[in-house]
Amino acid sequence: MLEIGTKAPDFTLPDQNGEMRSLKEFRGQKVILYFYPKDMTSGCTKQACGFGEKYPLFQEKGAVVVGVSKDTVASHKKFEEKYNLPFVLLSDTEKTVLQAYDVWKEKKNYGKVSMGTVRTTYLIDEKGVIVKAMDKVKAAENPEQMLGML
Repeated sequence: MLEIGTKAPDFTLPDQNGEMRSLKEFRGQKVILYFYPKDMTSGCTKQACGFGEKYPLFQEKGAVVVGVSKDTVASHKKFEEKYNLPFVLLSDTEKTVLQAYDVWKEKKNYGKVSMGTVRTTYLIDEKGVIVKAMDKVKAAENPEQMLGML
């Protein structure tokens, strides 16, 4: 996990519409940058829908929500449409941003070790500095926690 007080690494990735998006375009706004394992899975759906339901409240507090996973643009588009998600989903199939933000790690599941995305959320301020960082996030609770941190 990256340290609080450090500059958030910039990146450019395609969103669910195939448009290239960069972290720099959100300067001047707070950014909830959350990393999740996989579209359409129960935990990731709870987390995304929670952010979606509360999105107007994030906007009122001057924040945007950006989700990142290694899923494809097409997968993100289906996820967005199925759950009517009002925020940006970025596709990091090469895992470059997942690695830059130190969320691509060894995971253990039922004794089996594999590499995967550790559910992690960063709050980045208007100047691009990490002000909060949470790892091993509980999907259903994360949107409310982040709203409380704004």
